[in-house]
Amino acid sequence: MHLVGEIIIWVLNLYIAIMVVRIMMDWIPVRWPPGIRPILLFIRDVTEPLLSPLRRVIPLVHLGGGMALDLSPTVLIILLAVLRGFIGRSFFR
Repeated sequence: MHLVGEIIIWVLNLYIAIMVVRIMMDWIPVRWPPGIRPILLFIRDVTEPLLSPLRRVIPLVHLGGGMALDLSPTVLIILLAVLRGFIGRSFFR
């Protein structure tokens, strides 16, 4: 049973790391080299299914000057960390 918990926690850690990369790639408005674009598209494809429902619920924070902050990635990371903690307590008592 410990192995199942370790695998789930490992997957959650990996997803959180992918979310951090997603946040950074959205913050850096550069032209990515063609070799990196498939990786970035993969990251978007993997993260968007969980981000889209959150975006419908969490409004953008308007910063002025036409800028807005999307808090859904941060909320998702917090939710995944809470889930990771819950799973850790459930499997490793």
